[in-house]
Amino acid sequence: MNYFDYKYSFPLEAGATLPGFRLAYTTFGTLNEERSNVIWICHALTGNADPTDWWNGMVGPGRYYDPAQWFVVCANILGSCYGSTGPLSINPETDEPFYHDFPAITIRDIVNTLDLLRQELGIDRIHTCLGGSVGGQQAVEWGILKPGLIENLILIATNAVHSPWGIAFNESQRMAIEADPTWTERRPDAGAVGMKAARSIALLSYRNYDTYGFTQALDNNEQLDNYKAAGYQRYQGEKLVSRFNAFTYWTLSKVMDSHNVGRNRGSILKALEQIKARTLVVGIRSDVLFPPAEQQFLARHIPNAVYEEIDSLYGHDGFLIEFRPLTQIIRKWMGAEKIGEKVLTT
Repeated sequence: MNYFDYKYSFPLEAGATLPGFRLAYTTFGTLNEERSNVIWICHALTGNADPTDWWNGMVGPGRYYDPAQWFVVCANILGSCYGSTGPLSINPETDEPFYHDFPAITIRDIVNTLDLLRQELGIDRIHTCLGGSVGGQQAVEWGILKPGLIENLILIATNAVHSPWGIAFNESQRMAIEADPTWTERRPDAGAVGMKAARSIALLSYRNYDTYGFTQALDNNEQLDNYKAAGYQRYQGEKLVSRFNAFTYWTLSKVMDSHNVGRNRGSILKALEQIKARTLVVGIRSDVLFPPAEQQFLARHIPNAVYEEIDSLYGHDGFLIEFRPLTQIIRKWMGAEKIGEKVLTT
């Protein structure tokens, strides 16, 4: 793991200021002589800076994004808890963790921190920037913020503005955290029980009716309790609590709500028209949280964008699971891509 420390005041879109920040990041592979083989991956809500951990079907030896050919970069986003500055970080102005006092941040703030890291790494062009869900929100924002930086933009199961439906899901999760009587306390595990319930709510939006019918079916017709679906919800809540915290979950759910590429740019359509990157938009047919209509909207209004769709049982989570069809779609779209003086047939 590497760290980028920005030691200056960092103004935030909502009006507050952070007294500097840290981003944890990883790189895989070697930057070529022409500095033209950069793949920048933006992670989703509870992801981390290591895509070989949560996206190992796409990144790693023998995968589509093989470090033998590409220089892969991924940074843990501002507000997260895997090495970057977030609510449990020490506030240098008080010498105590921020906890509830961590300022409101937005997708645009996160992208501005990523761009500062990009400059620190001496990267002046990104061959491909891609991400799914909240990662896709970052990628589309970056494509607007720096139109000449990204050559190829891949947006998966994401949108131009977070929907009222998505905000309602997030607010329901925050209500679950608020219902935990420990949430008001200034301690690292505050709200943990509430976050278990919040994760259970989130899973209903990440999957769908058919997913549960297939993966959590009844053991037999005589059951009266101990259902697979019930156990699965509790298991997933416990699993998240073991690696995350409610402060970060709260903060990043608000970040997702903040996503609107049209803010202070005239309109959403005017913002999307600014994208210069060659763009692929991928939807998942069974996604109820980011339905395909949102990706189709992106593809219609980003100049010369291409839309493709994956048919998956796993709903929104399909972008983390359906490696084979996603690879096939990207390979078809990319065709033969020139890297420096060498032509790589993808």
